Parts: sequence; structure tokens; C-alpha cells
Amino acid sequence: MKVRASLRSAKMRDKNCQVVKRKGTLYVINKRNPRFKVRQG
Repeated sequence: MKVRASLRSAKMRDKNCQVVKRKGTLYVINKRNPRFKVRQG
């Protein structure tokens, strides 16, 4: 999982990406293609 300063370009990479907030940390997750996982913070 990569750590990025901005998730805007990360969530646009695939149509199945969704932004989730867990415990104050933003994540981009993709159930179809798990290699798109990113977190911020």
C-alpha cells in the first residue's frame, strides 16, 4: 500500500476505486483489483 499526499489521481485510476475513511485516515480501496490500494495520513 502506498502513502500519498493527494488521493484525487489515485481514485480516478479505476472505476471500481472507492474512498473510505477509517479512524481519521483516508483510504482508496478496490475490491476487483487490490493493487490500487492507497492511504493518506
